[in-house]
Amino acid sequence: MKALIQRVSKAKVEVDGQIVGQIKQGILVFLGFEKNDQKPQVDKMINKLLAYRIFADEQGKMNLSVADINGGVLMVSQFTLVADTKSGTRAGFSTAKSPVLAEALYDYFLSSIKLAHSSISSGVFGADMQVSLINDGPVTFLLEC
Repeated sequence: MKALIQRVSKAKVEVDGQIVGQIKQGILVFLGFEKNDQKPQVDKMINKLLAYRIFADEQGKMNLSVADINGGVLMVSQFTLVADTKSGTRAGFSTAKSPVLAEALYDYFLSSIKLAHSSISSGVFGADMQVSLINDGPVTFLLEC
């Protein structure tokens, strides 16, 4: 499982011209599932996401997490994140979890993270989404579990 996280001032996701998810200050998370990912990896990733220190403390050092600042979390499913790009000029997706199994795991992810953090928003699994954001920093990290 891979999660590309970006510290944002604000972010939103639209589907068919309608806003389906948005946050103010917080993190935008692009999430991709690999074939072997299961619920234990999801639980570990949720804990890591909410505790990852990417926000400035009073001294300007990145010592605070999204949970510490009670920031928003905007979740966006993105299977292309787990593409095999090691050779050639076209991505391969043999390492990605099948759409049916990935959607079930994504639903589990959303329901679990909503129990752990109060400000969660999301896109729509498998939809053609338009994502807008203001990257604060910029600060971007790739987390893997």
